[in-house]
Amino acid sequence: MSKLLGLVIIIFSVFGGYVWAGGTLASLWQPAEILIIFGAGVGALIIANPKPVLVEMYDQLRELVTIEKEDPELYPQLFGLMGMLMTQIQSQGLKVLDDHVEKPRESSLFLMYPTVLEHPTVLQFLIDNLRLQSIGKLSAHDLEHILDEEIHRMEEDWMRPSLALNKVAEAMPGFGILAAVMGIIITMSNIDGPITMIGVKVAAALVGTFIGIFACYCLFDPLSKALEHLVERKAAQLRCVAAMLTSFAKGKPPMLAIDAGRKQIQSENRPTFVELERWMVEQQS
Repeated sequence: MSKLLGLVIIIFSVFGGYVWAGGTLASLWQPAEILIIFGAGVGALIIANPKPVLVEMYDQLRELVTIEKEDPELYPQLFGLMGMLMTQIQSQGLKVLDDHVEKPRESSLFLMYPTVLEHPTVLQFLIDNLRLQSIGKLSAHDLEHILDEEIHRMEEDWMRPSLALNKVAEAMPGFGILAAVMGIIITMSNIDGPITMIGVKVAAALVGTFIGIFACYCLFDPLSKALEHLVERKAAQLRCVAAMLTSFAKGKPPMLAIDAGRKQIQSENRPTFVELERWMVEQQS
């Protein structure tokens, strides 16, 4: 909703101000200029990026529109699941993980926390690293290093769509100038026409510059920043899991290990320690 509100404010401010100053919206409707600028932008995006980046960009943009905020049930259920897993490992050893990590969607424990199952990235990250611990005993230091490297690599991959959009945003004013120059070429080829017609064609050419600047600063650059914040939110989820796993591997009791994960959550989603305690009681009841 906030993204839509921001777009409405931009459109109202830019075009409303233009009309208020005496401009006519019909003068801005130049389909040829729009085709040149956005066609060149999309084409450049396709040339510059491999298919997986374009697919990830589509998925992130769809998530940006459909999922405005963090799922409020994710962290309470994730902490509850981790608390149960740590308690079982303390009492029965790492072998107890075999009953859960091979088929988590059939595990009686994981089924108690359906919201975690609905977040495949968090689930896969957790399962992979629990399986890693169950296969071979890793030192806490080695585990921490492995998890940091994995998150860093995933974060870099997730950031590729944002960086690609940012590059297109930077190019948009140039594409606008390209369209404007082509409009001037058309104007100059009709220089012997009526002076009013020349003025109309020059105005149409300048619209290309406007569209390029508008697309850069009002569309593509904000979208790039929004995807960057989305990636930061997803990375925080994994850092939360990693902090709990490494703290528990260092010998911390479950509650302190879970609190280490709590501290990795972004401030707008991070519960207080009192709220964490209440969540744990509710999840275990």
